[in-house]
Amino acid sequence: MAISRVSISFFVVALFLATADGEEGEEAAVVEGSAVLTLDASNFSEVVAKHPFIVVEFYAPWCVLCKKLDPEYEKAAAVLSEHDPPIILAKFDADDEKNRGLADQFGIDGFPTVKILRNQGKSAQEYKGPRKAEAIVQYLKKQAGPASAEIKTVEDAGNYIDYKTVTIVGVFPEYTGEEFENFRAVAEKLRSDYVFAHTLDAKLLPRGDSAVKGPAVRLFKPFDELFMDFEDFSTDALEKFIEVASVPTITIFNKDPSNHPFLMKFFNSPNSKALLFLRFNSYKFDVYKSKLHEVAELYKGKNISFLIGDSENSESAFEYFEVKDDQAPLIILLQEDDNKKYIKTNVEPDQIAAWLKDYQDGKLTPFRKSEPIPVVNDEPVKVVVADSLRDVVFNSGKNVFLEFYAPWCEHCKKLAPILEEVAISFKNETDIVIAKMDATANDVPKEFDIPGYPTLYFVSASGKRLPYDGERTAEEIIDFVQKNRETTSDTTTSSESIKDEL
Repeated sequence: MAISRVSISFFVVALFLATADGEEGEEAAVVEGSAVLTLDASNFSEVVAKHPFIVVEFYAPWCVLCKKLDPEYEKAAAVLSEHDPPIILAKFDADDEKNRGLADQFGIDGFPTVKILRNQGKSAQEYKGPRKAEAIVQYLKKQAGPASAEIKTVEDAGNYIDYKTVTIVGVFPEYTGEEFENFRAVAEKLRSDYVFAHTLDAKLLPRGDSAVKGPAVRLFKPFDELFMDFEDFSTDALEKFIEVASVPTITIFNKDPSNHPFLMKFFNSPNSKALLFLRFNSYKFDVYKSKLHEVAELYKGKNISFLIGDSENSESAFEYFEVKDDQAPLIILLQEDDNKKYIKTNVEPDQIAAWLKDYQDGKLTPFRKSEPIPVVNDEPVKVVVADSLRDVVFNSGKNVFLEFYAPWCEHCKKLAPILEEVAISFKNETDIVIAKMDATANDVPKEFDIPGYPTLYFVSASGKRLPYDGERTAEEIIDFVQKNRETTSDTTTSSESIKDEL
């Protein structure tokens, strides 16, 4: 089963959120009389059909982040079961063979993925809220209600306009007409990302012109300009305004969980990403932040997003990028289209702009994460690392069957003896190589799409790439290699003899 595409963005944001929330790896306690419903392929449709609103966590038993979420999800479920009407929380093992078809229907490509299912499952939205019990409860109570709540009093405005999140309020002379209907449609579509409300009286709202009669939209945010007004009510224009206005010029990463939605938005953006790390308690922090802000303003609209992160809270990310705390302040640029990385350590404030210009001008050399090339590589399944992949896979003139794996992946562990059997079967075939690469310890080149672990590819002697989606048995893999191999001058043994060796 796929864990989200193993891109830099997904992996790093998982590391960031895990680091900010505390230590990873704690096992969730077994909860007796769990308030969380357990679903599988046999009862999923029946249970979902009974509920106009139900929340489902798609998880894998081996997933560390799922285990971390478990106790918070359980606490939230217990509280929400007492809500009037009850809000049901459920879980679904998307890694179980019998459940994979249904998980694929919901586009599950990462763990944990939480979906809000409405109207007896006819509508599905991804949960993008917090992951601590109390905050989950508050978020889901709002999600279970109308997409946009009416503000009738100053107290209502205080309840709905949270100074740590983005809130969109429509101001209308009356609750009728195309503008109001379009606002409600956008609120329904984007409700999992933002808080929406509407009012007849702008005087009830903080900030901005209280004389506005509408129709108008006022977007409140905890960064940059603290509010923005907008008057185009076509749904496309309104959606675009919200998406653009709700992204900070510089995303902040620290231990404050209120920053997590903006962090997710930052990493889910298709833009390349510039990340500056330094200690937030440094006496030069304000100087660095000011310089980064100046640069970010210059690069608006140029497909680069900016983040400033507290190096004291970034241990896992530093380990992933193979940098050290004593190299901070440092700046990392992630090139989204091909996963290339550029790193400058011990950067000074005045060097940030010049370094990014060098990047734009193509003057920088990308950083490549790689394990050392093995000195001895005599096992049946050959070890490939980032620094040897070109030579072993593309430039060798051989047919290579290559596994991308993760050391913690249970499916990879099950596949290991099968690949060894395949490799032994081809031991006399000098034009065939069975190989593996740890995709968590080595950068994967853009030629390979890694939707999950293990991912298997066959690269022919001429360099033609074929993903392998067949059965993970020795016989099936051998058949696939035999059918797709290209003859080279080094071939020493007829492929017809391979099956006989099984």
